[in-house]
Amino acid sequence: MALMPVELCYATVASPVAAPSARRVPRRRAAVRCAATAPAPMGEKTKYRDGPLERAFMGLFARKMEKFTGRKKKPGPGGEEEKKAVWEWDYESFVDVSRRVMVGRSRAQQQEAVREVLLSMLPPGAPEQFKKLFPPTRWACEFNAALTVPFFHWLVGPSEVIEVEVDGVKQRSGVLIKKCRYLENSGCVGMCVNMCKIPTQSFFTDEFGLPLTMNPNFEDMSCEMIYGQVPPPLEEDPVSKQPCYPSLCSISTPSAAICPKIQN
Repeated sequence: MALMPVELCYATVASPVAAPSARRVPRRRAAVRCAATAPAPMGEKTKYRDGPLERAFMGLFARKMEKFTGRKKKPGPGGEEEKKAVWEWDYESFVDVSRRVMVGRSRAQQQEAVREVLLSMLPPGAPEQFKKLFPPTRWACEFNAALTVPFFHWLVGPSEVIEVEVDGVKQRSGVLIKKCRYLENSGCVGMCVNMCKIPTQSFFTDEFGLPLTMNPNFEDMSCEMIYGQVPPPLEEDPVSKQPCYPSLCSISTPSAAICPKIQN
C-alpha cells in the first residue's frame, strides 16, 4: 500500500526588532524546525529531522526513566556525575533507556515504571483537575484526539484524527498513527505492549477517567487510538497472542509462539 508523504511544520515565530520610529526595519523571523516525514516501508526506518523542542521532550522522558534502569552515570572530567542536557538526547537514546527499563522486570513492573514516570511529569493534583475539565463526554474524547496529533508527533510520528464508533455512536475521537515511531525504532512487541499500549491505556482510563483503547497493527506498525472506548483485559486483547519480530528485535525469542515479554 502506497503511503502519501506527511508534513508537520511548526509555526514561524515573528519577533520585532527595536528601531527608531523614522526608520522602518524589517521584522526578524525565527523559524522553528519543520519536520517533514513520510513513513518508510516495513523493515525500514522513517527519517525524522528532530529540532531542539523534540529533543527536549526526549531528554525529559529519558531522564525520568533512567532512575529505573539501575545504571550509574559515568563521572565527568571533574569527577562529578556526567549529565546530558535535555536537548542532547536523540530518539535512539530514548528508546535505549526504555529497553533497559524493560530488561529484568516483569510485565507488571514495567507498566508500573511507566506509570510513575508519567505521574512524575505532572504537577500535584493534575489527574483530579483533568477529570473535572474533561469528563468522559464526546467533546472531551474528540478534543483529546485532536491534541494527540500535534503534541505526540515526536513520540509516535505522523498521525491523523479519524472517525470511530464508540458505543454505537460515530465520533471523531480516533487517532490513526501511520507508522509508530516507537515500535519502528525498538522493533520490540514487548516494549510496544508493556511500555506504551497498556500503561497509556491504564493512565488515561484509570488516572484521568477518560477511557482509551490502543490497537497496534503489527503487520504495518500503524496504531489506532480510540478515546472513549474502554480497553479490554489483556487476556482478551489480540496483542496477547502476538509473536516477536525475530528480524527486528535484538532481544526477541524467535522460537516462541508468543512474545515472552507479554506473558511474563
